[in-house]
Amino acid sequence: MDSMKSKGSLCRIRKCVFDLLSMEEELVDENDDNFEFIRKDLRLKSTFLYFDLSQIISIAGDEHKKASLTHLANTLFSCIEKLGNALKSRRVSLIQIHYHDAALALQEVMTALQLLHGRNERK
Repeated sequence: MDSMKSKGSLCRIRKCVFDLLSMEEELVDENDDNFEFIRKDLRLKSTFLYFDLSQIISIAGDEHKKASLTHLANTLFSCIEKLGNALKSRRVSLIQIHYHDAALALQEVMTALQLLHGRNERK
């Protein structure tokens, strides 16, 4: 059962990461009308990420893996929160800085999950 939960969570995480990494072009546009929609979409995707990362962390093997994933997830959500605040301020330069930070954090989380998932599949 944990295997099915983790596969579903990983699938949703990948989808959210893909969607978030695809936002960059929308954030370059200085059209203020889009920022509120993007902020709401960011909040929704971060909710899914929070739930799914919690699932993955809870079934991760040893405490070191859990601590490492928790640290990466906390960094990610801090970056996402800063990006949300930047979107609220509507300052494009600030949005771009925080988007870049969030994108790096997303990539780090995905790398860690791929390493964890790859090891679990071989067992």
